[in-house]
Amino acid sequence: MSRRILHRWLLTALLAACASTFAHGQTIAAGTYTPYSIYGVGDLAQPGNAFNKSMGGAGVAVRNHNFLNLTNPAAVTARDSLAFMADFSLYNDNKVFKQAGIRSASNTFNINDLAMSFPIWRSSAMMVGIMPYSDTGFGYSFDYTDPELIGRTGNITYSATGTGTIYKAFAAAGVTFFKRLSLGAQWNYYFGNVSKVYSTTFNDASYNGILNGTTGTLTGSSFKFGMQYEQPVGTKHSITVGATYTLPTQLKGTMESYRYSSGSAASDTLYYKVDQLGKDSKVQLASELAVGVSFQERGRWMATFDYSRSDWTGSGLDGARGFTASKVFSATTSEAFRAGFEIVPNRNDIRYYFNHVAYRVGAYHKKEYYLLNGNEVRSTGVTLGITLPLVFSTNNMNGLTLGVDFGQRGSLTGDMIRERYVNFSIGFNLFDIWFRKQQYE
Repeated sequence: MSRRILHRWLLTALLAACASTFAHGQTIAAGTYTPYSIYGVGDLAQPGNAFNKSMGGAGVAVRNHNFLNLTNPAAVTARDSLAFMADFSLYNDNKVFKQAGIRSASNTFNINDLAMSFPIWRSSAMMVGIMPYSDTGFGYSFDYTDPELIGRTGNITYSATGTGTIYKAFAAAGVTFFKRLSLGAQWNYYFGNVSKVYSTTFNDASYNGILNGTTGTLTGSSFKFGMQYEQPVGTKHSITVGATYTLPTQLKGTMESYRYSSGSAASDTLYYKVDQLGKDSKVQLASELAVGVSFQERGRWMATFDYSRSDWTGSGLDGARGFTASKVFSATTSEAFRAGFEIVPNRNDIRYYFNHVAYRVGAYHKKEYYLLNGNEVRSTGVTLGITLPLVFSTNNMNGLTLGVDFGQRGSLTGDMIRERYVNFSIGFNLFDIWFRKQQYE
């Protein structure tokens, strides 16, 4: 076996091992920690891989032959027709919370995505991968302060915790017509487990505590369609418009609900029920429409802008067991504005390494898919990023992407919790010519 073929098989084995680790990610790392994930399907993941995140999450109209773009299936055809491409990224989430003078902090770490792309035939290509769709992670407690109640029963403590992740596995295919129009379709399969537990405990052993919660095992599938059209402007520049539409996803699986009474006096099951999602209750992930535009000088710089909208008011989350923790939350229409800029000083420079580095800056402003006490919850952030080419790469297209996201969600008004965060992402971009026909043995 030749050394080149051996390297390919080693790379494939590495990616398979990463995929196995990803599938068990819920047991080794938390995806998020935020009180806002108590509602619905949790905290929706920022779109894309490390490349997209360092561009403010934008990518609907981006066609970049050096990176996989996970936000639009039509972008899969922006590649070398003989190459195998892969992307693997990690994500570190750091938050500081504040509400009414109370402060707390969290730090979580997880795998963000694993994706691979390869050509099909001529101007068509395919991509497969897996990434988180949403994360649930919260934990809080408080003591009752009503003196009359405490005087009768003693100290009472209420606590709540939630964990879980919904993953999205996907397979996308695209084709380019007339070297300008690219169309793509993507099948998404959602799966995961989400657990929420609420308990009330008494210091006085003569009173029984109450433990109640839900455990959901969720699945669902839907399709996403994408389009990109690239129009040359002069000899060096081009403008690209893009759009995607994701169909709504009917969630299936089970939602186990329970309530127990426990204490030294006696223990009893007060309630237990297993709902079949799609039959006993109907909940769906909302559809999403996204549009974008980008303008670039090929090989040097690019500017892009995205807008997306998703209506969750008909999702069935409000009132659904296991999805609505409190009446203070309700579904609404989410929107997001994202922009990014990338520049590579000189890809052809043979003397200075940092002229080959891709430098990025981005920004975003989004409205979340829920209301808190009727108030909109908004997030605003700025992103920075670079991709460092690996010096041992003969094609200069393997790279290490580093990104940082500075942002804030919520505010100190309307009983909200303000989150300020600094999130880091690191991505590995792999590129290799696998499909060239050998001319000599």
